[in-house]
Amino acid sequence: MTTDPLLLTGELAEATDRLLRTVAGLSAADAAAQSLLPGWTRAHVLTHLARNADGFVNLLTAARTGEPIPMYASPEARAADIEAGAGRGPADLLDDLRRSGRRFDAAVAEMPVAAWGATVQTRRGPWPAALLVWGRLREVEVHHVDLAAGYRPADWPAAFAHRLLHEVTAGLAGDPAAPAMVLRVDGAGHDIVVGDPEGAPTVTGPAPELAAWLTGRGTGELLTVVPDGPLPNPPEWI
Repeated sequence: MTTDPLLLTGELAEATDRLLRTVAGLSAADAAAQSLLPGWTRAHVLTHLARNADGFVNLLTAARTGEPIPMYASPEARAADIEAGAGRGPADLLDDLRRSGRRFDAAVAEMPVAAWGATVQTRRGPWPAALLVWGRLREVEVHHVDLAAGYRPADWPAAFAHRLLHEVTAGLAGDPAAPAMVLRVDGAGHDIVVGDPEGAPTVTGPAPELAAWLTGRGTGELLTVVPDGPLPNPPEWI
């Protein structure tokens, strides 16, 4: 499961196309309806996705030029931009998503090989530039689910679900608030261990369902726990 930026561009293009098809089917009432994210309508989520693409363009430009360009001008500017765009109708939202996505694609195409080795400053700290395409893919796939418009974690491609699951569990490994657990992916030949496996529950299910549960995008109702009991309570994902 690679996170090579150039190998992921095809997956990102397909994920973006799926998102655009969903948005193209929204009515004005649909766009104004509540998403799965508290306090955000679908239009908020879609505006965030467009501005997120522009933020990643800033980071790609920083990696390419060596200039200290932030992802967003400030947290307040980010929030204001999302709020300002959330009153738009579906046609404007769709056009914004398309245009911002093309700007991101162009910025990726401009990256010299050496620039992928740079470190950039994201909202949550330093990140290798080589992970920016993965970061955008993750935003598109997860927030597509957040639209609550028919796209579910079960629709995630298997490779994406496995990457997301491994990323989330790697983060849990360093989190003292994370409960000990053993995750067993259906059909996989190995377990994913978080914390001390001695006496820890084993949670089994499809990779998309495990990833959705750990990221707060699913209830885990298709997962099984051994010994029988409630699912562990993982800390809130990013």
